[in-house]
Amino acid sequence: MGALFTTHLCHHQCHFRLHEHPKDLRALPSSSVCDLCSRHPTDVSLHSRDDSQDAHPWHSQGTSIFTVYEAASQEGWVFLMYRAIDSFPRWRSYFYFITLIFFLAWLVKNVFIAVIIETFAEIRVQFQQMWGSRSSTTSTATTQMFHEDATGGWQLVDVDVNKPQGRAPACLQRMMRSSVFHMFILSMVAVDVIVAASNYYKGETFKSQYDEFYFAEVAFTVLFDLEALLKIWCLGFTGYISSSLHKFELLLVIGTTLHIYPDLYHSQFTYFQVLRVVRLIKISPALEDFVYKIFGPGKKLGSLVVFTASLLIVMSAISLQMFCFVEELDRFTTFPRAFMSMFQILTQEGWVDVMDQTLNAVGHMWAPVVAIYFILYHLFATLILLSLFVAVILDNLELDEDLKKLKQLKQSEANADTKEKLPLRLRIFEKFPNRPQMVKISKLPSDFTVPKIRESFMKQFIDRQQQDTTCLLRRLPSASSSSCDHSKRLAIEENKYIDQKLRKSVFSIRARNLLEKETAINKILRACTRQRMLSGSLEGQPAKERSILSVQHHIRQERRSLRHGSNSQRISRGKSLETLTQEHSNTVRYRNAQREDSEIKMIQEKKEQAEMKRKVQEEELRENHPYFDKPLFIVGREHRFRNFCRVVVRARFNASKTDPVTGAVKNTKYHQLYDLLGLVTYLDWVMIIVTICSCISMMFESPFRRVMHAPTLQIAEYVFVIFMSIELNLKIMADGLFFTPTAVIRDFGGVMDIFIYLVSLIFLCWMPQNVPAKSGAQLLMVLRCLRPLRIFKLVPQMRKVVRELFSGFKEIFLVSILLLTLMLVFASFGVQLFAGKLAKCNDPQITLREDCHGIFRISVSVSKNLNLKLRPGEKKPGFWVPRVWANPRNFNFDNVGNAMLALFEVLSLKGWVEVRDVIIHRVGPIHGIYIHVFVFLGCMIGLTLFVGVVIANFNENKGTALLTVDQRRWEDLKSRLKIAQPLHLPPRPDNDGFRAKMYDITQHPFFKRTIAVLVLAQSVLLSVKWDDQAPVTGPLAAMSVVFTFIFVLEVTMKIIAMSPAGFWQSRRNRYDLLVTSLGVIWVILHFAITNAYTYMMGACVIVFRFFSICGKHVTLKMLLLTVVVSMYKSFFIIVGMFLLLLCYAFAGVVLFGTVKYGENINRHANFSSAGKAITVLFRIVTGEDWNKIMHDCMVQPPFCTPDNSTYWKTDCGNYAGALMYFCSFYVIIAYIMLNLLVAIIVENFSLFYSTEEDQLLSYNDLRHFQIIWNMVDDKREGVIPTFRVKFLLRLLRGRLEVDLDKDKLLFKHMCYEMERLHNGGDVTFHDVLSMLSYRSVDIRKSLQLEELLAREQLEYTIEEEVAKQTIRMWLKKCLKRIRAKQQQSCSIIHSLRESQQQELSRFLNPPSIETTQPSEDMNANNQDNNIQPETSSQQQLLSPTLSDRGGYRQDSTEAGKPQRKFGQWRLPSAPKPISHSVSSVNLRFGGRTTMKSVVCKMNPMSDVASCGSEVKKWWTRQLTVESDESGEDLLDI
Repeated sequence: MGALFTTHLCHHQCHFRLHEHPKDLRALPSSSVCDLCSRHPTDVSLHSRDDSQDAHPWHSQGTSIFTVYEAASQEGWVFLMYRAIDSFPRWRSYFYFITLIFFLAWLVKNVFIAVIIETFAEIRVQFQQMWGSRSSTTSTATTQMFHEDATGGWQLVDVDVNKPQGRAPACLQRMMRSSVFHMFILSMVAVDVIVAASNYYKGETFKSQYDEFYFAEVAFTVLFDLEALLKIWCLGFTGYISSSLHKFELLLVIGTTLHIYPDLYHSQFTYFQVLRVVRLIKISPALEDFVYKIFGPGKKLGSLVVFTASLLIVMSAISLQMFCFVEELDRFTTFPRAFMSMFQILTQEGWVDVMDQTLNAVGHMWAPVVAIYFILYHLFATLILLSLFVAVILDNLELDEDLKKLKQLKQSEANADTKEKLPLRLRIFEKFPNRPQMVKISKLPSDFTVPKIRESFMKQFIDRQQQDTTCLLRRLPSASSSSCDHSKRLAIEENKYIDQKLRKSVFSIRARNLLEKETAINKILRACTRQRMLSGSLEGQPAKERSILSVQHHIRQERRSLRHGSNSQRISRGKSLETLTQEHSNTVRYRNAQREDSEIKMIQEKKEQAEMKRKVQEEELRENHPYFDKPLFIVGREHRFRNFCRVVVRARFNASKTDPVTGAVKNTKYHQLYDLLGLVTYLDWVMIIVTICSCISMMFESPFRRVMHAPTLQIAEYVFVIFMSIELNLKIMADGLFFTPTAVIRDFGGVMDIFIYLVSLIFLCWMPQNVPAKSGAQLLMVLRCLRPLRIFKLVPQMRKVVRELFSGFKEIFLVSILLLTLMLVFASFGVQLFAGKLAKCNDPQITLREDCHGIFRISVSVSKNLNLKLRPGEKKPGFWVPRVWANPRNFNFDNVGNAMLALFEVLSLKGWVEVRDVIIHRVGPIHGIYIHVFVFLGCMIGLTLFVGVVIANFNENKGTALLTVDQRRWEDLKSRLKIAQPLHLPPRPDNDGFRAKMYDITQHPFFKRTIAVLVLAQSVLLSVKWDDQAPVTGPLAAMSVVFTFIFVLEVTMKIIAMSPAGFWQSRRNRYDLLVTSLGVIWVILHFAITNAYTYMMGACVIVFRFFSICGKHVTLKMLLLTVVVSMYKSFFIIVGMFLLLLCYAFAGVVLFGTVKYGENINRHANFSSAGKAITVLFRIVTGEDWNKIMHDCMVQPPFCTPDNSTYWKTDCGNYAGALMYFCSFYVIIAYIMLNLLVAIIVENFSLFYSTEEDQLLSYNDLRHFQIIWNMVDDKREGVIPTFRVKFLLRLLRGRLEVDLDKDKLLFKHMCYEMERLHNGGDVTFHDVLSMLSYRSVDIRKSLQLEELLAREQLEYTIEEEVAKQTIRMWLKKCLKRIRAKQQQSCSIIHSLRESQQQELSRFLNPPSIETTQPSEDMNANNQDNNIQPETSSQQQLLSPTLSDRGGYRQDSTEAGKPQRKFGQWRLPSAPKPISHSVSSVNLRFGGRTTMKSVVCKMNPMSDVASCGSEVKKWWTRQLTVESDESGEDLLDI
């Protein structure tokens, strides 16, 4: 992209430099200005790096990369943007540099922080023994410590630090240990801090006299010395110094005692005086715990500080040896100067100046090497070293695993308690007496039904009845422990019949049956599990590596069997010691798990009871108070108008379609758009549009076009107020104003809505024509600028952003107190040492204050970077000014307030180099240590502490701060599974034709690598500028055309191989097709019209093509996914930042729209309109000279022209307004909002950055599942029928494999879970993947409390239903066998009866023709009948046959019909004639009876049809796997 910014700066350099400071030109004579513009460009010498290279920072590829890196470091980027604005269209410069800052400085840079945090977490686990565990880091200053008892629990043990060991009397020891004594000492410390902060500079006699501050310091020093002596007397010297806090107090006592010595009063010993403020941390226990949590484990933080100091010393020595010989370079002449320069690069303030001066001094030959040296050091120091501080702080804020679980339970209990109580605005009705609304009866009671009696009225009788029942059931022996009457208790003891009756009423028959059923099922499951485990252990075969599904399934079965074990599982005498120890540990572990289960269930029941109690309380108030839930106490609860308002207020878009059978929500084609439309109600959508239109109208306001004098702008104001009036009236009528459950003012958002409405209404009614500066009307206009904040209330996700900001306000407040304490310490020290010493005469020739009077001539420069080459004898233009003895313009240390303001600017790492240079030049080089120590503490610890706390609060709000390692891995796995999608790669064509060959070519790794190399080769073409006037541009464009045709060929081959529909399924293919289409369009335009715009389009196409290479490498794809997902999840945070930016921009136009130009307020950076104000505020977000802009907006008379009538006629600023405006904006945006982006990137990076050991499901597992899903889902819809899940599970291999020989029960559970999910409907890709993920983890370790309860209940239900189905199918098979036997016996009897009947009929009706012997066919037939009974059972297991009802096969009925034999159909034999035959029966008495029968079928066709339907039903049952045997047959097919 740098090639797009080949500028015309050298052609217009003089013109733009003259307009850089237009007010300075007023002092120049016209001849000088004309002469300046008439000079040749070679007469202009620039002192900056990019200007020294002919003002072309983008001419070469190396220089362009160098300049982009400098801009990405947020140092000096804004001046590059201003120069680009002067040379190019404004929109191009804004778009380029804002996107550069957003992606490189805010997203990509924060990825380094995420990498360091994740890497540090892994290294910390490896070096745990070196640093020690968190629980082992105790301090003697703590009063309580956690200790783990024998049962695995935690106890708080008191530590008596002040245990008497000295020789002081008992009364003094009691006084020393009393809280009154400690509060008195802390109050004296606070008074001392206040007195020290009140010190200020009073003139030259400040240090020659000892004023009241000195004597106050002497008194406080004596008091604290006596305190230390008293503690030593009471505790003994050994007991006193054993505490770290007492050591610090003793050090302060010795230092402050030396400090009150007159010769040492104004010296470095002042540090000991100001460090007393640290003792005030003991006032707040929360602040004390927070400080101990951060700085208590000092090994890690101290080691990192030592490493940073060592790095600075080593790099300073190397730089000294490299650049000490360079002439005209004074930054590395001595070691202190080299150290200050390298420390300046570490803080990023002015590091570009250090590098530019060094590059200009070493010359063009060594400039690239020196540039690489400084960039590598800057890269390591700012991206790695500072990220290490953030990682250490986050690690210190991390809790131990056991404490996390404990806090999870405590937090759940706290949430249950908070849900029990109603809000205070509703509980106020409880203060009034109950006045239920009575009904006046005008008819007889028999004319209508009696209404339902109120529960609150019957509750008193129910409570009494329950109280009597509980008293009767308890039957306590002592009268003191029961509230019932003694005579009642005696009567119940005598009458056992009543007691039994009451007990029977408590336990119902239904509950007893459920308990018995659950116990029986548990016994069956335990017996099956034990039998399976014993059979598996006695096989003696080599153990095959099981899948994670099988391992977790057996872990759960073993856990349930041990938890509900019987007496047979107890320890016996014959076991070995190792077996006894192992079983004892298992018993203890599962007892603890059972105790955790009971605690979790108790918390869940408590939550449910709290919710029910809250509902009951609300219902009671609704019944007993007629004004409860009545808007404005006027509109009735069920009034028609209120119902109409409710319909209007709550109406929203809902396009989700549900299946009427299963009830599942169907995915629509445009579900994302529909979800966006259904995000808020229709009324809120209207107000969002109205608010946006109103904000757009406010964008056109300026000090020169005011809403009071512009009727077109007033229209938007009227529309906003009218629409908001309608909205509030509807919501108040529907939900109430304050004293209703869903009132408008029920949170801070409702208060803000009412406030914005009242401000807008007052301003619209008032509409002041004249608005003086610093008046109430101007304040009203500033409050009107809060209107964009309405979006926060209307959009739910924006409200979530606000909650994330304010929910962690406590920790942010504690960090602010720590930084303010640090600033107060250094500010007090600065006042003591630097007050009055920083002032200097504005004439450089004057050094003494007595000589600073009169006037002198000052030369004028058009720009700070532009010096003119004067002709011989020519003088610079200038004018005469008076001499003034004054402090530096932006800071001083004359009082604590100014000193803290200067240190706050230094804390933001802006302007500290100027403060350092002034202190060294005017006070002494030794005092440069002061500012370096403060910057190191503020930058390395203070600012990184802000980052760590915001990240920790973000994790806590999302519920991940208290998660254990396994729980966090589970959350990361769920997030990865949400992102995972089915493969969009179509299958290979079946045949070996042309498409199949194309498919093999395009999917070959060599082909993909070749395309990647071609993309890189085309990107190299941008290393040279594409200028339409340059001769090299034509060949470069021709080469790009060749590359474009190659990529067209690639896309064509993929379309042929995958088919157009298959090619379009992949998003990457769509992007390639889009870029290739743009390339073809560019080729056409290039040969049709060749100009600068076509070359620019060609460069853009190459840049777009370059981004496609990120998806072709695993690591690049991971980083790209991190950035993309972070952008998606941080969308509402970015929108929130823009809304805050918009509010501050509107307020800046009102406050500083007419401020005169100064050092940084100029034609590019000013508040004259909302658009320019937004660009200035975006510059402030990056920290680019924000403090100088603030001081320009503080300008006061006599340096400006005041006007008391209207604020738009004055060019003065607002001191207090600028102070609050800029400081609050910088803290909110730079310290909080930007760190939220860091938190989101760290969270998303952990999703993709994890080793195979950390992942519960690896990338190979997910890839394998995607491939198998692609095989089953032939329609590529992401949805498959439920019965196909069985095929999918059987096709899985590796860690997700399910072995039916060992885990058949697991297979049934998984299949039933999928059937149960959507009531037998289709399942999606994520449904199956989610089920596999739950089955592949140990839910006891990975799931949180509520999710664990729900999952265990679901699995228990699945196990119970599968057990029922198994028993039901077993019973069906048993009944089927019994019925088959009964049918077989019945058929034999039926055959005998028919034979007897035929024999009898033959005997009664003898035939006229003599009976012949049976033919050979009949004999063969009878032989078949003899063989049939032995093989009938085997034949029936294969498939039903077309036979008679008795199960005996007849060849005559099989004629003309196909038959199946061993899995294949065989052709029928030749049909045989059907005739009436005679059966003969031979009966043998006293021996074995045999039977030969030939049954005559009178209607064979009906039997064939009925048997065919039976065959069809049987195969249907086989394919749907209704039984165990059918499931095996299906899996073997």
